[in-house]
Amino acid sequence: MNEMALPGRSLGWHDHDVPHTQESGDDSGFDLGPVPERPPIGDDVVRRLIDRQFPQWSDLPIRRVAEEGWDNRTFHLGDDLSVRLPSAEPYALAVVKEHHWLPILRPRLPLPIPEPVALGEPDAGYPHPWSVYRWLPGTPAERGRIDDLTAFGAELAGFLAALQAVDPADGPGPGLHNWFRGGPLTTFSAMVDGDLPVLPDELAEPARAIWKAALAAEWDGRPVWFHGDIAAGNLLLRDGRLGAVIDFGTCGVGDPACDLAIAWTLLDASGRAVFRDRLGVDDATWERGRGWALWKALSGVAGAIRDSDEAPDSRRALDELVADL
Repeated sequence: MNEMALPGRSLGWHDHDVPHTQESGDDSGFDLGPVPERPPIGDDVVRRLIDRQFPQWSDLPIRRVAEEGWDNRTFHLGDDLSVRLPSAEPYALAVVKEHHWLPILRPRLPLPIPEPVALGEPDAGYPHPWSVYRWLPGTPAERGRIDDLTAFGAELAGFLAALQAVDPADGPGPGLHNWFRGGPLTTFSAMVDGDLPVLPDELAEPARAIWKAALAAEWDGRPVWFHGDIAAGNLLLRDGRLGAVIDFGTCGVGDPACDLAIAWTLLDASGRAVFRDRLGVDDATWERGRGWALWKALSGVAGAIRDSDEAPDSRRALDELVADL
C-alpha cells in the first residue's frame, strides 16, 4: 500500500517521527512525551462496545477498513456507518472536539466531511471515548488516480478557503489534541535538526535552506481554522475528482500554514501554482507551508535511510521541495 495513503502517517512516518521535543528557554519547549503505545483492537472489542452501548446496531456486520490510519482504528458498521476508536490515549483528545465542531463546520464547507452519529464511552475493556460516523465513500487520493492535478489543486484551495472563512471564535488552538498543528514550526526543530544529517549532501544543504527560511517567515498572528492533516489519505476521490475531506482530529484555530504541505506532497508544479493563487497565500505563509512539507518529507526519507528502507512518496515530496526553490 502507498505510504501516503495513511492519515497521520501520510509520508511514510516511522515511530520516531511522532513529534516530541524537550523543554527549553525558547518557544520550541513542548515535551510531547514518548511515542504512544498502540495496542491492537479487534472486531470483538467493537462488537462488545456496539452491543452494550448502541444495541440498535447490534445486527449490523463489523469489518475492519482496508486502509487504516495511525491515530484511529476504523471499522465498517454495516454499509452506511463506521466506528472509529483512538489507537492511544493522546489521540482520544480529539474525539469530543470533533463531535462538537464538525456539525458546526459541515454546513459551511463545499465538500462532504465526516458526520458524527454517536459518541461512545470507555467500556468493555476499551479505555477511551470513541465514535460512530456516517461512512463517506471514496478512494484515497493518489497522483495516478486524479484526473487533473491542476483542477484538483483549485478544488482543494476552494475547500480550505471556505474553512478559513469560518468564524474562529472559541475554536481550539494548538495543543496536544492536535500535536501543535497551527503553532510555531520551532516545535519540530529538534526532529528536523536530528534528521538533516542523515541526508546526502545534495539534499541536506537545500533542505537546511528551506527550514531556515520557514523559521524566519513570521505569522501575522490572525488565527483561522485549519484542518491540520491535509494529506493524500484524508482526501477522498470520486470519479477522479476531490469528493470529500476526512479525519479532522488535528483541526483547530491558528496559523493555517500547516495545511499547505500538500502543495509539495501531492500536487505538481501546475497544481501548486493554482492552489496558491486560488487560496491567496502570501510569501511568508508559503515559506512556513514549505517548512511543514519539509518536516513531513524529511521524516519519511530520514527514517527510511536509517532503516535501510525506501519511502518513495516522501522522497518525491522532498525532491519537489528542492526543485521548487
